[in-house]
Amino acid sequence: MPADEQPIPSVWARPSRKREQPLLTRENIVAEAVRLLDEEGAENLSMRRLGSRLGAGATSLYRHVASKDELFELALDAVYGDLPLPDTGEWRTTVTEVARAMRGIILRHPWLAARLAEAGLAYLGPNMLRQNEHMLGVFEQAGFPPEEADHAMTTVTAYVIGIATPEAAWLSMVARSGQSEQEWTERLWPAAERAVQDYPRLRARYEAQKGGNTSGTNVDTFEYGLQRVLDGLQTRLA
Repeated sequence: MPADEQPIPSVWARPSRKREQPLLTRENIVAEAVRLLDEEGAENLSMRRLGSRLGAGATSLYRHVASKDELFELALDAVYGDLPLPDTGEWRTTVTEVARAMRGIILRHPWLAARLAEAGLAYLGPNMLRQNEHMLGVFEQAGFPPEEADHAMTTVTAYVIGIATPEAAWLSMVARSGQSEQEWTERLWPAAERAVQDYPRLRARYEAQKGGNTSGTNVDTFEYGLQRVLDGLQTRLA
């Protein structure tokens, strides 16, 4: 088959099928997939496992979703639907609200960060399209020309994903330990102190934080970086 006739491997590029079983729809398949991903992680998602949770065979799922990759696309877009579309009247405030909400979603759904990095054609999902359209409007109304508005939106999104990804990985590790974040940090601290002994600046940082509550550190770091990104974009409007 010529390359231009081969099907594009994305759920958003494939015509939807008209017939759906009344008790097994794409919507409830995706909703259960999101729950499975949240509870067990991306490595445990399989059509057979998902079918078992839904009381259906894997073959039945394939009538609605062609592959596991398509299922990830659908799950990603479903979660993106929880992002707000605020209009505060001030572009920095609006972008800050969206960025905070995006970070919150990644931390609630830790599997999401890795999938966003491998999103493929996920940007064609309706919820992601709606969100991107809204954000482009925010930047254009602020005074960014259309092409630069696109770059600005991409920059903010990349910042949020980049900083939230290791944070989500850390929270997943804490969850697997069965301990609180503070308990896990205290248990890990001696190994961290040994690791930084030959690095004076890092050693000083660890010594300053020892025994303290570090739960707010990630929020402070996120807010600092976000506002510096927006400061940089602000200069483009001067």
